[in-house]
Amino acid sequence: MSDFDRNAVRWGQGAVRGRAEIDQGLRSYMLGVYNNMVMGLAITGLVAYGVNMFAVTTDPAAAAIPVVGIGHMMLTPLGQALYMTPLKWLVMLAPLGFVFFFSFRLSQMSAATARNTFYLFSAAMGLSLSTVLLIYTGASVYRAFFETAAAFGALSLYGYTTKRDLSAMGSFLMMGLFGLIIASVVNLFLHSSAFQFGLSILTVLIFAGLTAWDTQAIKDMYYASDDYEVATKKSVNGALMLYLDFINIFQSLLYLTGSRNN
Repeated sequence: MSDFDRNAVRWGQGAVRGRAEIDQGLRSYMLGVYNNMVMGLAITGLVAYGVNMFAVTTDPAAAAIPVVGIGHMMLTPLGQALYMTPLKWLVMLAPLGFVFFFSFRLSQMSAATARNTFYLFSAAMGLSLSTVLLIYTGASVYRAFFETAAAFGALSLYGYTTKRDLSAMGSFLMMGLFGLIIASVVNLFLHSSAFQFGLSILTVLIFAGLTAWDTQAIKDMYYASDDYEVATKKSVNGALMLYLDFINIFQSLLYLTGSRNN
């Protein structure tokens, strides 16, 4: 419960000033959420691009032996280690490990540790997502990113400004998310491209709704009485929530609309 006493000042300029202070604090808090999220996305993009530069080559002399080709590209020794050996499972699962660690340890972390953990998670996600640059053309990746950014911005703005309580929608979306996870695990064994296409559409729809819901929930977590440590950890946690919404929409749009490397 907020320690801000809404009944302490009922009349005159004092009430207006109190409301203005709350609004200014909320704006600063939400700006911190978005700044952390954008920084996380920037780290992810830079790591994915950097790893891709060192993992693939067009020079046969720099390729690993045996040569593994992906379109006009070939894997370097680093690329083969990351994508063709058991190390690939660490690359794939490291982001999930960070999410679990962050979720269980956030309350014991300092604000600085929470922020640094989020940035490390973003780097691990960049390493994992470096594979999309092997599979899809650069133009497809850029297009999916900007489409995701436009949709995310509109949905998050709606979640921030709407007066409608999105709690009921959020409960429904969470049930859909659990169903989506189960269906995705099933498709690991089915390997059905048609099923995966349908799952990608559902993923976009579910995480589009979650973007609005999460934004409203993050906004509602703000209390004017929070000290710096608590407010910063809430900001980082909110950034993680929105970051995951963004990444899931991006990956699904890329699957639905992306052109693959030949």
